Amino acid sequence: MGQTAGVQAAINKDMTIEEILTTFPQRSQRLAQEMMNAGLNCVGCGAAVWETLEAGMLGHGFNDQDLDKLLKKLNAILAQEMDLSTITLTSKAAQKFRDILEEEGKEKWGLRFGDRAGGCSGFEYELDFSEKPTPQDETFISEGIEIHVHKSAVERLKGCVIDFVDGLQGSGFKIMNPNAKGSCGCGKSQSY
Repeated sequence: MGQTAGVQAAINKDMTIEEILTTFPQRSQRLAQEMMNAGLNCVGCGAAVWETLEAGMLGHGFNDQDLDKLLKKLNAILAQEMDLSTITLTSKAAQKFRDILEEEGKEKWGLRFGDRAGGCSGFEYELDFSEKPTPQDETFISEGIEIHVHKSAVERLKGCVIDFVDGLQGSGFKIMNPNAKGSCGCGKSQSY
């Protein structure tokens, strides 16, 4: 296993939603999803990002126990180690991708992972099917799935963990990227 990265600082109830997402841009997609799953539907709202996590939770009818539970989940996300030498799928993401491949009749295909200019912070992630790598790709293997990444994007994406998250406010693949230096208020795009 290559070099790993974890985040040392912790999220507390006095941090604003914007502060959480901009302090931890590497994990902003997962953090934003967890806050929305907890009932903070205001994540990404331009006006609400100035609320503290405590004000957001208590102002939306949640109690101190709900706030403590959310803080534990958010800080568990920060504690996850990331292997900086590769690109990783969680077991849940790998299973979801296999299910989608089967539905599409593409069982032997891989995952195309990249980024493109877009969003309010500069880049948005792209996930797609990939029948086989091109000569311009570098191939990573995680959970038995080939991940094809264009060589021009490898340095920005190496170390990423691709997860799949279910939630009342939507489900989908979420990326944790140790190379992200900034994130938008909704956690959907990042800068390097």
